[in-house]
Amino acid sequence: MMEEIDFILDSTKESMEGSLAHLEKEFLNIRAGKASPAMLGGVKVDYYGAATPLSQVANINVPDARTITITPWEKSMLHPIEKAIMIANLGFNPMNNGDNIIISVPALTEERRRDLVKQAKGEAEDAKVGVRNARKDANTDIKKLEKDGMSEDVCKSAEDDVQKLTDNFIKKIDELLVHKEAEIMKV
Repeated sequence: MMEEIDFILDSTKESMEGSLAHLEKEFLNIRAGKASPAMLGGVKVDYYGAATPLSQVANINVPDARTITITPWEKSMLHPIEKAIMIANLGFNPMNNGDNIIISVPALTEERRRDLVKQAKGEAEDAKVGVRNARKDANTDIKKLEKDGMSEDVCKSAEDDVQKLTDNFIKKIDELLVHKEAEIMKV
């Protein structure tokens, strides 16, 4: 019976770690004024009829904090890449110099920063919901074990462990959010 509780705790922790990892990935997509290749992570280019991630058809570099350069592996890809960046609606205006595409990352306005903070808070709340759902599933599984004859004390202890895990992950999410907010609001 104890291995069943260990399994529930392990799978709950794994699920919560998944929520945290997803949040970190989403935070990479929220730009904080500094140029980063991750800003173009969602851009798909029409590469011979297939929607291909930009990173698979070009080199993406960040020569300074306000510039992204994209050097396609094939010259013929310059216009499709430019078009894909425009379609992605990231607020960038790509410039093509014949060899590569240069994107100047504009400085964020105060209003845009506030919007990005709201977006970050929304993502953090989604992650917390994921953690809470994992807690709910674990507690439901523990209650089933209790109905199947496991002692009440063991089940209560397991529920306490699940709550400790939940509190720990919620705290980590809050810390990530505070860090991201500071990064966004830093001028």
